[in-house]
Amino acid sequence: MKAMIFAAGLGTRLRPFTDKHPKALALVNRKSLLAHNILYLQSFGINEVVVNVHHFAEQIEQHLLENKGFGSTVHISDERNEVLETGGGLLKAAHFFAHQSFVVMNVDMLTNLDLNRLIIAHHKSEALATLAVMQRNSSRQLLFDKDMQLCGWRNKTTNETKVARAIAGTAEYAFSGIQILHSNIFDHISQRGKFSIIDAYLAMAQNQAIKGYDHTGDLILDVGKPESLLLAEQLFS
Repeated sequence: MKAMIFAAGLGTRLRPFTDKHPKALALVNRKSLLAHNILYLQSFGINEVVVNVHHFAEQIEQHLLENKGFGSTVHISDERNEVLETGGGLLKAAHFFAHQSFVVMNVDMLTNLDLNRLIIAHHKSEALATLAVMQRNSSRQLLFDKDMQLCGWRNKTTNETKVARAIAGTAEYAFSGIQILHSNIFDHISQRGKFSIIDAYLAMAQNQAIKGYDHTGDLILDVGKPESLLLAEQLFS
């Protein structure tokens, strides 16, 4: 199995660090977020990774070169000309993932999720995408039915709601930024250019299996702000 790590974002929440560096190179216990996640994937036997780059792309390339990919084969998906967000970035890297399932994760998420369990759940469901989700406080929630089929999205701050399937009694889960996809998903993505992968999932969920995998109770941290780096050093030693 291969994986993709989203590392092209501007990381504005991590300023002032990201005024001169990409967020992927923020350090947690003297190890970059990118290194943490490459090594996390290795612990589950995933040794070939695609990393998309935009903001200070050359620093990420140099970091990988100096550290020999941290023991993995790392391919660069170059978005220097325009950052494509998660959906556009995934689509640009589609040629790396022909005829297989693969892992996609955000570089600024750290977790102890048992990835093998998520992979098994994905294969059992035969879904196009299986999203790791948790019941936790977040301003943005995904909505699932009793079978963990994606039905919608809600911003709890603004109360904006996007509906894929109008089903009563849905449950709210926060997305963990980790997912297993099958390459067949590229046949069902209608958007082009810059777009969010969540919007693509919501569009597909109207008539395709886009499933959630509940891993509530696992450790997960969005390392998107300076104060979260300090917390990460305590939780992910």
